[in-house]
Amino acid sequence: MNLQEYKKAVENLNLYSHHYYVLDDPMTTDEVYDKLYHEVVDYEEENPNDLLKNSPTQRVGDSVREGFTKASHLSRMWSLEDIFDSSGLEKWLTKTYKLDENISFYCEPKFDGASLNLVYENGTLIQGITRGDGTMGELITQNVKTIKSIPLSIKHKQRIEIRGEVVIFKEEFQRINETRLQNDEVVFANPRNAAAGSLRQLDSKITASRNLVFLPYGLGENTLEYELLSEAMTYIYDLGFRKPPASAKCNTFQDIEKIYKEMNRDRESYSMMLDGMVIKVNEISSQIDMGYTVKIPRFSVAYKFPAVEKITTVKDIVLQVGRTGAVTPVAIVEPTNIDGVVVERATLHNFDEIDRKDIRINDKVIILRSGDVIPKIIKVLSHERNGEEIEVKRPSQCPVCESELLDEGVLLKCQNLSCEARVVNSIMYFASKPCLNIDGLGIKIVEALFTSGLVKNVIDLFDLNLEKLLSLDSFKEKKSQNLLNSLANAKGCDYWRFINSLGIEHIGEVASKTLSDSFGFAFVDADKEKIVVCDGMGEEMAESVLEFVRVNTDTIQKLQTILEPLEPIKKQEAKENPFKVKTVVLTGSMSESRGLIKETLEKLGAKVSGSVSKKTDFLIYGEDAGSKHEKALDLGVSCLSEEEMREMIND
Repeated sequence: MNLQEYKKAVENLNLYSHHYYVLDDPMTTDEVYDKLYHEVVDYEEENPNDLLKNSPTQRVGDSVREGFTKASHLSRMWSLEDIFDSSGLEKWLTKTYKLDENISFYCEPKFDGASLNLVYENGTLIQGITRGDGTMGELITQNVKTIKSIPLSIKHKQRIEIRGEVVIFKEEFQRINETRLQNDEVVFANPRNAAAGSLRQLDSKITASRNLVFLPYGLGENTLEYELLSEAMTYIYDLGFRKPPASAKCNTFQDIEKIYKEMNRDRESYSMMLDGMVIKVNEISSQIDMGYTVKIPRFSVAYKFPAVEKITTVKDIVLQVGRTGAVTPVAIVEPTNIDGVVVERATLHNFDEIDRKDIRINDKVIILRSGDVIPKIIKVLSHERNGEEIEVKRPSQCPVCESELLDEGVLLKCQNLSCEARVVNSIMYFASKPCLNIDGLGIKIVEALFTSGLVKNVIDLFDLNLEKLLSLDSFKEKKSQNLLNSLANAKGCDYWRFINSLGIEHIGEVASKTLSDSFGFAFVDADKEKIVVCDGMGEEMAESVLEFVRVNTDTIQKLQTILEPLEPIKKQEAKENPFKVKTVVLTGSMSESRGLIKETLEKLGAKVSGSVSKKTDFLIYGEDAGSKHEKALDLGVSCLSEEEMREMIND
């Protein structure tokens, strides 16, 4: 990096910082910012005379946004040095041990939210201040008081600063964005920006509606006399603050590496977003002795997780046709390594999303990969456009059979029942595990059967014989016989599996069980009024069932004759018990799978729902219970631990 490149890098970092901290509208990913920031740090260390006064290395955080009163912190809020791998950890430990060899470490998740400083005096919350530039921030006390996880009063009477991160749980983030979409508002790019934007609302009612959560991570000015940070934080939690989902006391490099790998492995299971792990010297006296550099504390470091957001380029947008004929656009992107996985495709959901985000071919975009979920585009970097971008036109013809598409607004649909994509995908779904679980019907075999003309629909599968299969290339006798055996084993299936295998739009496993239990073989004769009164069945689902039955009555009857599915036996009514006819929600980690617990409760006559509402009778929670537990408390729903539930069942 030369002087000119250094000046440009400082300019870009300040622009990125302004968009991130002030406008809550990120222009790039953390990874890109961190890489450029460290290049600037390296240049300034080698060329101290070139140091610019407006370099981001000369301050922590960013400037205060207009619209709030400014307030000073009693003691400075510091940012942390970042490390990214075991080599970085070794270097940091070597530096730290030189300052004090007789130390241990306290490790906690690094929450991805907005930093907040709380000031209590005489046991009362008197100030809530954003981090701002580290010495002065925005006074947002009224907003802070709307956060239910922040006590308005505590038993500690001396003045104390409690620092922490304000986060939005993943479920709440999804709810907020769904609401914003319905209101034609721009969605938040990620939970971090949603938390920051919610915390800094001029209207505190908006903040209150967002279900923010405060997670303390440290202390500023205080008079506590604990020797260890872990002990001091235990005291803070005892004052009524929320504990982190994980923490650990470590003594060695191996200990730290182990807990880091565990947190990174489990990061998707947490209710909130994490972007790393914070390591702090546990001995408070050693922290004081080590002190600070100009920018960072010497006794603490942020061990960042591998990035899950990356910048890539949209190379093309292709169309996929599903088993119901729904046409879905998919972005083909420049191959990009995200957390060890090379990503080449990103979901776009529908053409309304393409229009709303203004996604174009050759656009630079930020993609997000979360666990094993298909990556999605969360932001278009429109400021990177150079004129080579190509707008995407809404298609009018099926990309597979070229027949005219039915345009239902959000949904584009191929109506041609003989369309290859529809036939192949419907057979794949028919044979899948939640349906008839037919082994040996992989995509290549289904395509070969369809291309050969032997199978044009699911009924044709049961006309196959050994002679027909052996006439195809690559079909040997053993492979062919195994497939025929699997088809024979599909007969006598549970009736809900038969309904599910039909591929009725909007009808999945749960709805199939409802139809099976409610009507049995007579589901084909059920009218709309009877269907909509069934638990969990809405008008759209009922219309979908009626339309499918009307068009495919012959197919249903032929398949039913071939497969001879088992009509469900009417369930015996459960004996009287505390859970009979009650609506129950499960959340958190239990001692056994939630599926088994759900089965137990259903046998007792309970209805197990996936979401909390005013109609919920019981919320049963395990470890790391998240926003469902908080919502239940807010609504006055009776909350039971797993142990309490089992005691009630045993009684």
